[in-house]
Amino acid sequence: MSKMKPASLSLVGGDTAPAPAPTKLSLRDVRLEYPARKRGADPVLAIETISFDVPNKEFAVIVGPSGCGKSSLLYLIAGLAEPTGGEILLSGKPVARPGPDRGMVFQSYTLFPWLTVRENVEFGLKRRKMPAPEREQIVNRYLNETGLAAFHDSYAKQLSGGMMQRAAIARAMANNPEILLMDEPFGALDSQTRSQMQSLLLKVWEHEHKTVLFVTHDIDEAILLADRIYVMTARPGRLKEEITVPIPRPRTLDMVLEPEFIAVKRHILDLLKNEIQDEAH
Repeated sequence: MSKMKPASLSLVGGDTAPAPAPTKLSLRDVRLEYPARKRGADPVLAIETISFDVPNKEFAVIVGPSGCGKSSLLYLIAGLAEPTGGEILLSGKPVARPGPDRGMVFQSYTLFPWLTVRENVEFGLKRRKMPAPEREQIVNRYLNETGLAAFHDSYAKQLSGGMMQRAAIARAMANNPEILLMDEPFGALDSQTRSQMQSLLLKVWEHEHKTVLFVTHDIDEAILLADRIYVMTARPGRLKEEITVPIPRPRTLDMVLEPEFIAVKRHILDLLKNEIQDEAH
């Protein structure tokens, strides 16, 4: 394969580039350092000066070697942790704490077990004191979007892992956040259920065009879902390359066999292989 531009890869043809979308999320020289675990030891540098922008209504994915700080970065954006340095801006405003403008879906199943699926999805709307008729309309919409309408009165213990993640996605989307943050949400699912969830998320995203920042270690998943992919280095995490995915939408699972898909996958594998080799030395 021909050598690709190290800063940003795009395989899209044509002479005229589309106008850039407005920026939804900006990271500026973000750094994360953990205190030393033992007296006299050095602090642990997890993320070293990382900067990138996520355009509005794009689906962005972060990939990188294990331990590179992918999930930590998502937690910083969510306001669940504070960076050691730098700045995180959402719609131009600094992120300082958790807020309803950011929806979060974790790998672990985070439904409230004492609430039904419907009650979980409407939880945030109730806290905002939204009138019942409006709540019902929104909840019904997302139950239908995620294929959970028939399970609206079920509790978490009665659901499969895939169904629980459907409910978590519905709950996050129902709150209409400015950005949806997803931390390996399908990582605990079997391969068949994972493929089903990828198809579901693609369908929901095509309807909503919500800005998404998604963390995964699965390269096929990253390429299938993303408009752009941020590849991180080994720890301390830095941005190694930003890749614009040339696969047209709407996406389907069989696109993993397309030449453009394979070319991007090979390039990302080369980037990550080099990182693993560098870390070993």
